[in-house]
Amino acid sequence: MIPLDSMNPWWTGRESRIIRNWRRMERKWVPSWIDEISLRPFSLNFVIGPRQVGKTTGLHLLAEKLIKSGVNPLSILYLDLDLIWDLDTLKRAFDEYFELRKVEGLDRCFIILDEVTSLEGWWRLVKGYVDLGFFERDILILTGSSSLTLRGEAELFPGRTGHGRTLEVLPLSFREFLKVMGVNVRRTGDLKSDIARLLPLKNRVKELFELYMELGGFPLSINEDQVAGESLIRSLIGELIRLKRSPSLAMGIMSSVIRKSPSPMSYSSVGNDVGVSYKTARDYLEVLKGLMIIGEAPLLKEGKVSWRKERKYFFRDPFLSEVISDWTGAQPIRGAVHEWIVQEHVYRRFGKVYYTRNGLEIDVVANGLKVEVKAGKPHRRYPRDVIVLDEEDFPSFLAVVV
Repeated sequence: MIPLDSMNPWWTGRESRIIRNWRRMERKWVPSWIDEISLRPFSLNFVIGPRQVGKTTGLHLLAEKLIKSGVNPLSILYLDLDLIWDLDTLKRAFDEYFELRKVEGLDRCFIILDEVTSLEGWWRLVKGYVDLGFFERDILILTGSSSLTLRGEAELFPGRTGHGRTLEVLPLSFREFLKVMGVNVRRTGDLKSDIARLLPLKNRVKELFELYMELGGFPLSINEDQVAGESLIRSLIGELIRLKRSPSLAMGIMSSVIRKSPSPMSYSSVGNDVGVSYKTARDYLEVLKGLMIIGEAPLLKEGKVSWRKERKYFFRDPFLSEVISDWTGAQPIRGAVHEWIVQEHVYRRFGKVYYTRNGLEIDVVANGLKVEVKAGKPHRRYPRDVIVLDEEDFPSFLAVVV
């Protein structure tokens, strides 16, 4: 195991390499989610998000913020579980720190376990220490890249999270991207009035939307780092292998989704494309959802969700979709990418998203909001309660929806 002081440079007054790299970035920001973590003892916080989204940087920025507020640097333990090979190694790290804590007389401590899903069975050890009262005065922050795995394991801590919270960390939305680029968009929640206020900035917003289509919302891609795409694919392959799934089969499944989008699709039709059963296709699509690679929009019929019908799938970030398209060799049509972005933004606002089909198919539906995405000007009339977006007003809608 890497020595604890190497993973915790602030113990000896040094700045972490993660923070140094962050400072060098041309386009950087302090993620807002670090302020949502509960710092009230006892708290067991779960931070869930895809790889490369900036969770580790956020944790190091939080450590720096705590130290500046007067927290003893020795009270902050950061462990990267990508670098811890087994439960015995993790137990040894805990025991070493508990001895340091005793010697230094540390009371409230901040225990950060980064990428816990890298270590199989991590929850057994953490749960054991929680039950024995080792962390009763502390704040624990656990991060994971797979909501499929981490959320399931988080449920193994019933009544043991104290004041803790579960947070979801995602690539930047278009509005957040605009802020990083120096354009602050005021949002009241009233779509019509918020879009109207954007009129003086409309050209700039439209220009930056084209850049967002290219760069997406990951820190490396926003800074146009040449390794951003390769890092995403390597991380995805690593997660798939860890979950005992075939990267090549996942590639085929995603290729099928890209080629069929933006049309609805069934498990069977996706499975037929790659020569597997509908059960296998469903399993891989669920895994990709859990890894926050794709999202799902079921059919909403007469106010009820039709789970047995065909559903739409969308990639959850434009840069991610571009990288996966290059990896799989399947290129989406521009209209599909637009629809994916709207579906993702509406999903972030309401926590759910659907499509409807009743004479006319409406691409995006949630909480009474109905949106139709068009590559050009619509050639048919839609009901008055449907927002029809073409390329001209598409960016303004995205800038204020979430």
